Amino acid sequence: MKKFLAMMMFLIAGDAISQEAFKTGEYFKFRIHYGLVNAGYATLEVKDAVRNNKRVFHVVGKGYTTGMTKLFFRVNDLYESYFDKESGKPYQFVRKIDEGGYTKNQEGFFNQDSNTVLVKDYKNKKQKTISVTENVQDIVSTFYYLRNHPDVDKMKVGESISVDMFFDDEVTKFKLKLIGHEDIETEFGVISTLVFRPYVQAGRVFKEEESLTVWISDDANKVPLRIKASLAVGSLKADLEEFKGLAHSFKIKSK
Repeated sequence: MKKFLAMMMFLIAGDAISQEAFKTGEYFKFRIHYGLVNAGYATLEVKDAVRNNKRVFHVVGKGYTTGMTKLFFRVNDLYESYFDKESGKPYQFVRKIDEGGYTKNQEGFFNQDSNTVLVKDYKNKKQKTISVTENVQDIVSTFYYLRNHPDVDKMKVGESISVDMFFDDEVTKFKLKLIGHEDIETEFGVISTLVFRPYVQAGRVFKEEESLTVWISDDANKVPLRIKASLAVGSLKADLEEFKGLAHSFKIKSK
């Protein structure tokens, strides 16, 4: 559950930015299912803020369990990212999580000139500076950076885009592969989508490297509509339930 919610905060190369796929005021709410059970919700909201004397995007992501799921595995996560409106480079991230008693309370400050991140661990009252690669993203800014990536609309099935992502005090190579096109039924009607497979590290939670599948609207908004994950035990699914503040008209084929 916790890895999936972290990926939700993401999901749902270079500095060039194409037509903006999002704007201030955009809001998504996802319903998360574990099998047939409504396990919880995740939200993403784009706000304005100021960092380094520049107006930046401030994205707030929240994930939480509900109902019976909350009784046996309580999740209350907060992810935030502040990133440049032009380059998409992050200035600051916040990660404050409580997942079944496992907690973290961190804040990171990116220095793009020296390619470092100052990570403050408020729970353990420690801080450290970590060297990172150039143009690195945090887990939340990665999602918005990819939505605006100039190559997304040019991709052919089988092609992929890679981004260096800073998470859990290290840089990992995050790769997003286009695996097809599909019209899917949603609460809003039938929508044409691009189907992507993020490559994630196999291990205790995910079955294998390719255990995630993401459906993104095939329009200028690049709205995350559905995410499925195969877990070590069972599977999780997230569907977009509510949205507002899109930058462009939302293309629905039929209702």
